[in-house]
Amino acid sequence: MAENTQTQVRLDELDRKILRALQTDAGQSLDEIARQVGSSKTPVWNRIRKMREAGVMGPPVVVLDPEALGLEACFFVLIRTSEHEADWQQRFLATLRARPEVQEAHRLAGDIDYILKVRVANARAYDAFYQALISEVRVFNVTALLSMEELKSEVALPV
Repeated sequence: MAENTQTQVRLDELDRKILRALQTDAGQSLDEIARQVGSSKTPVWNRIRKMREAGVMGPPVVVLDPEALGLEACFFVLIRTSEHEADWQQRFLATLRARPEVQEAHRLAGDIDYILKVRVANARAYDAFYQALISEVRVFNVTALLSMEELKSEVALPV
């Protein structure tokens, strides 16, 4: 829900190869990345540094397996609200940021105002999340959709 203030960065094919390698495994060595992209270590390091400085890459993170951690239920939560004042939006945003169960939140065009991706252990844990949410901010309507099966989940961007 952050405003995009960055300008588009120009990337050449070597930059894109580096980004694809990093998206596959950000923990691999600089030597391995250089070998994969057909370059030497110093130019690859310089390009990575420049892309970080330009905001092309965020901090390196580890992708966890939610099911291995007991977070087996994924809900998509559709929210409609009659509140559109700045104060309500700030409270709503603060509430979402404070809830680790919310993996994604999007403001939408159309009949639904917001959609959340919420990862929890089970339906009881979702209900606790729901009760906390509606106690903190007023919403007009909430619809929760349980994902029965994740068919594709990709964090890599098509660069």
